[in-house]
Amino acid sequence: MYKIDFEKPIHIHFIGIGGISMSGLAEILLKEGFTITGSDSKETKLTDKLSNLGATIYYGQRASNIKEPLDLVVYTAAIHDDNEELQEAKKREIPCISRAELLGQIMNNYANSIAISGTHGKTTTTSMVSQILLEAQADPTISVGGILKSIQGNIKVGTSPYFVTEACEYTNSFLHFNPKYSLILNIEEDHLDFFKDLDDIRHSFRLFAERLPKDGTLIINGEINGYEEIVRGLPCKVLTYGTDDRFRYGAANITFNEKACATYDLLKDGVKLETIHLNVPGLHNVSNSVASIALGLELGLSMDTMKKAFVHFTGTDRRFEYKGDLKGITIIDDYAHHPTEIKATLHAAKDYPAKNIWCIFQPHTYTRTHAFLKEFASALSLSDKIILTDIYAARETNELGISSKDLEQELKKLGAEVYYFPTFDEVEHFVLEHVLPDDLLITMGAGDVVKIGENLLGK
Repeated sequence: MYKIDFEKPIHIHFIGIGGISMSGLAEILLKEGFTITGSDSKETKLTDKLSNLGATIYYGQRASNIKEPLDLVVYTAAIHDDNEELQEAKKREIPCISRAELLGQIMNNYANSIAISGTHGKTTTTSMVSQILLEAQADPTISVGGILKSIQGNIKVGTSPYFVTEACEYTNSFLHFNPKYSLILNIEEDHLDFFKDLDDIRHSFRLFAERLPKDGTLIINGEINGYEEIVRGLPCKVLTYGTDDRFRYGAANITFNEKACATYDLLKDGVKLETIHLNVPGLHNVSNSVASIALGLELGLSMDTMKKAFVHFTGTDRRFEYKGDLKGITIIDDYAHHPTEIKATLHAAKDYPAKNIWCIFQPHTYTRTHAFLKEFASALSLSDKIILTDIYAARETNELGISSKDLEQELKKLGAEVYYFPTFDEVEHFVLEHVLPDDLLITMGAGDVVKIGENLLGK
């Protein structure tokens, strides 16, 4: 694999530069003096920002975008072998590496690199940890898979030894990382277009844990079934956490306010350390915050600093994000696209002051919808009323013959009140006619379903 000498900036081309992670890595390198070009399908706020920083962006992916002199090409997991730019780069024998390989190389420049992994909660927990380091004035470098309000973006280039990033298991991306500190938030079935089954996924997380050095630290959710198999025999320090008193770090006396945000007693070895107040909703965020505090204490940060960070942390874009009020209807947007995430979001919504919870759900990928059809129906049935849109294909083609109509049928078997519309326009018209003041409307999914709420609000 091509190794970058960060003391000698080169010309790097990004295929798919507009992605949330790719754009962040490009920004880091721009600020380090690298020459950056890249391509994407359309102009966005992220590509505009890169252009303003000095990058050259091409819209549309064509072989002609690969122009000399060019030293390295970086591509995402979504780029296939038949991509014109990738083919042209290989034809010209220009070195090519994946986004994950680049991220791993960047991380190696930081003594205190932090990688946050798990099937769910990576973006929120990475953002929490980032907020704590910012509150401590530690000047970290941050790469997060969402827009963090405190840095007004998804990337921050700092000057300290701290680097914090998400570590995604898809295509085993995180096996290119060599962090000093790792968090494993949960391990469940997902990305079954790549992994064979849950055992295959658990094996990858074990390999990820093994990448920690002897003087490193793994913080793992003790509520993961059989977590001992993941940590057994590791030379690094291992700390467990959870939402009760069974673990090194835990929580007790959890209560929720009218916005579903928690207050709880933080425990260490069953003994109360502090009372923590959160400004993000749901029990899942209690778990995420306990993990973040465990890391913060391991880094030697003060409890006062972390308590202040949680007061200031109000979440990231698309994570139970308040979008606005439409004639008395509260509109929330959430990125949940796995049954466990949906359950967590809807359980949090139950504590929200609303007459009815409406969930507009856009399934994400055919393989995930097919693999978890019944689980999706069970999770979504926590809503009072459900509206389904067509499946967001992302990187896939529909080789399974699955559709949202199949999910609609599963929901009807459970007695749910469910409606399906193939277009966003039809959904919006239905909402305007049927959703009432004091109802809570959640647009949910990892695709572009957020546009429905924004269209309704006139954005």
